[in-house]
Amino acid sequence: MILIADSGGSKTDWRIIHKDGTIGQAHSAGFNPYYQPVEDLKKTVQEVLIPKLNNQVSEIDKIFFYGAGVSSEKNQLTVKSAFLEFFPQAQIEIGWDLLAAARALCGREPGIACIMGTGSNSCLYDGEKIIDNVANLGWILADEGSGANIGKQFLVDYLRKKMPEQLAAQFHNRFPLSREEFLEKIYQQEKPSAFLASFAKFIFQHLKEPYCYKLIYNSFSEFYENNVMKYENYKNLKVHFTGSIAFYFSDVLRQVANDKGITVKNILEGPIAGLTLYHTQQLN
Repeated sequence: MILIADSGGSKTDWRIIHKDGTIGQAHSAGFNPYYQPVEDLKKTVQEVLIPKLNNQVSEIDKIFFYGAGVSSEKNQLTVKSAFLEFFPQAQIEIGWDLLAAARALCGREPGIACIMGTGSNSCLYDGEKIIDNVANLGWILADEGSGANIGKQFLVDYLRKKMPEQLAAQFHNRFPLSREEFLEKIYQQEKPSAFLASFAKFIFQHLKEPYCYKLIYNSFSEFYENNVMKYENYKNLKVHFTGSIAFYFSDVLRQVANDKGITVKNILEGPIAGLTLYHTQQLN
């Protein structure tokens, strides 16, 4: 049996490929070893996954965990150790979320694979492996195009009264928090990037507002300029996206690409289906 996990900043999608070809699934909160203790991941395995396996824990022989924050060897070993506690017999591969995106979006073909969800990232993929990656700096320093980046700019404009009054009033009705309460959620509580990204749904619902459209357009433009356009020969490669922001704002994403002479092909909400297909084909 094969266990696959795709873990982002907000959620983790799990797939269990049984020997007879049937596929089980589970969902849990996201996990990032840079921001969370490994005990969070262990608790998820214990409370979410183990019950789904129906006493077949010992039959899991391969685990593929893809996630944000696991590009370093140290974090890979941390995540691997968590799984070994429950699946000591399994062969475990820890890959960063970009490899998940590349395998799910590009398959065996070269291209530029991008993530645009709570966070954002990109890579140059040769059909087998990642050969280049613009440095990802996280939501505080960069993360252009991400839900956290968009939400951060939106909140700054809201608190500094730099957006239309009617839009600000509607936002207040949805999020009736004071300035101090907003700052507490961002600086003192867990998962501030996910909180900022939660504003994206409101922005999407008001996308016809010139302010909202311009905010999204400019953030996507910065993503292309600082990520995609840094790769050599980018105009001759297909660019693919996965992530909720890319999926729901796909019309704007394609428009910005068209304005910059960039070819966008696949846009998926999440990579888990593509990853499941990729690993099932490998198994076969």
